[in-house]
Amino acid sequence: MSLSVRNDHHERTIVAPAIIAGVGVHTGRRVRLAVRPAPAGAGIVFVRTDVTDRDNRIPVSGEAVVDARLNTMIENAAGVRLSTIEHLMAAFCALGVSNAVVEVDGPELPILDGSALEFVQLLDRAGFRPQAQPQRYIEIVETVHVTEGDKHAALLPCDRYEMRFEIDFPSAVIGNQIIDFVVDEPTFRKEIMACRTFGFAHEVEALRQAGLARGGSLENAVVIDGDEILNPGGLRMEREFVRHKALDAIGDLYVLGAPLLGRYEGYKAGHAVNNKLVRALLAAPHAWREVTRVPEMARAG
Repeated sequence: MSLSVRNDHHERTIVAPAIIAGVGVHTGRRVRLAVRPAPAGAGIVFVRTDVTDRDNRIPVSGEAVVDARLNTMIENAAGVRLSTIEHLMAAFCALGVSNAVVEVDGPELPILDGSALEFVQLLDRAGFRPQAQPQRYIEIVETVHVTEGDKHAALLPCDRYEMRFEIDFPSAVIGNQIIDFVVDEPTFRKEIMACRTFGFAHEVEALRQAGLARGGSLENAVVIDGDEILNPGGLRMEREFVRHKALDAIGDLYVLGAPLLGRYEGYKAGHAVNNKLVRALLAAPHAWREVTRVPEMARAG
């Protein structure tokens, strides 16, 4: 059943706290993360528990994103930042989690295996609880489009949440890949959540000199060297690369605070283009509206 027709049409949180730990892909620091239930209407709020001298709560919003070069980083008014939120945000979106508090004791979420798989497993262990407040949706009523060089992304009207993503790399391992699907929980679990982030071996040293990718390894990324995949197990599924880019886009768009009723189309788009699209949508109030879906039986009665 797709997010656009989730049959209870109410916000959801988790039943019990869930805890996981791992290494930040860019900082290389070990970090502990705890997801806790939150009341209806609270949204997704991150809390930097290692920050005690100022406001350490960072509510998620499109405006809160301050850096989207290699991940999605958010910041609050007190200047407290948190990076690499996109994989957990994708899991929240696909599993219909509207409200949660995420406590993190460092500047970056753990990368885990480089996909959303372990975050989904974490949320499954916590369980899900519907809440009294009707689920809000962001319905796209006019097309919004952004470009950045040869990269582009758009949101188009659609009566459900759809996504088309295309990538094109000179590496023969990747090449041109396209995926077109309905963003719903079954599809996410089967085709998207386990697809890992990827990178090129020749870029690793430059990234590390820039203070990035210090925690990156074959345990949490698909690494490509020329026309060869260095990971001993190879790929998890066909077109894993474009599937992961779609995973990122689902997480990047969920900073809007509600699932979409619309179609996303991206070409070579990354976090920066996705956030540019989010901001373009927010700047065009005529292009979208907030709606709630009344369950079919209630509407019929």
